[in-house]
Amino acid sequence: MRIAVTGGAGFIGSHLVDRYVQEGHAVLVIDNLATGTLENVNPAAAFEKIDLLDTPAVRDLLLRFRPDVVSHHAAQIDVRRSVADPVFDAHVNVLGSIGLASAAIAAGVRGMLFASSGGTIYGECPYPAKETTAKAPTSPYAAGKVCVENYLHAMASCSMLRAVSLRYGNVYGPRQNPLGGAGVIAIYAGLMLERNPPTVFGDGTAVRDYVFVDDVVDANLSATDWILGDQPAAAAVDDRAVNVGTGISTSVNELFQVLARACAYSGTPVHEPARTGELQTSRLDTGRASEVLGFAASTSLERGIEKTLAWLSPSRGDQQ
Repeated sequence: MRIAVTGGAGFIGSHLVDRYVQEGHAVLVIDNLATGTLENVNPAAAFEKIDLLDTPAVRDLLLRFRPDVVSHHAAQIDVRRSVADPVFDAHVNVLGSIGLASAAIAAGVRGMLFASSGGTIYGECPYPAKETTAKAPTSPYAAGKVCVENYLHAMASCSMLRAVSLRYGNVYGPRQNPLGGAGVIAIYAGLMLERNPPTVFGDGTAVRDYVFVDDVVDANLSATDWILGDQPAAAAVDDRAVNVGTGISTSVNELFQVLARACAYSGTPVHEPARTGELQTSRLDTGRASEVLGFAASTSLERGIEKTLAWLSPSRGDQQ
């Protein structure tokens, strides 16, 4: 199969590229390297440095490569930046995605996977959110994800393109930037390994579904087969959406304790006020992933953190 991965030089995308290559697929990485790095790009994959906002260039590239599937992982991922500059967020995440889908249709792409956000689009979730739960985005970032899902559904309805939205929980693991603006596990771990105190925004009771990147890749591979299978047309946006998480929610305070033990860190966190646009309660129902993808996350938080720390501090991995 021929597969194009946008954001394939980034955190999640590069892991996905590695697996696609391992499975014997021909892979094209499309990335503007705004946050990704060439070191992440699998040498067996083709690479093109292109910004998705350059729609004509993206269309020409897809027409040359002729992928069967496009996996769309390129994005502006910082919720805080979306609050500070919603126009920029919309340009990158909404217009870039629409342009990519348009180019995919022109190139005869059969299926498109979209990295959406189960961790933001449902709003506050006192109970685990199903895919059909009402959407209540509280940040421009989350609103953009909902918008793109609706565009993909509409564009698929008018063409032969099949699209699926994978609504991720809070993904973590090796290659996540510990100095970035998103990814609390990488950020906290990086600070604790240097014996610096991490910052907890709010009282630490906010909960998230933390899912390891290898599990997310497994879900993507299953979704790639599923979207190309014999299925009726989607009647609604949520018909082609799948929550990807563990089904387990962990508070920031609990996460701090797990990380502190793993890092042998004895300090305490710095507390600051909760940040605008960030949820306090995020819970995901992962039943559909099991039903339609045969997927269930298999990496415990403790084991995932061990693997993340081994990447952040290679000498630790040698000792384990």
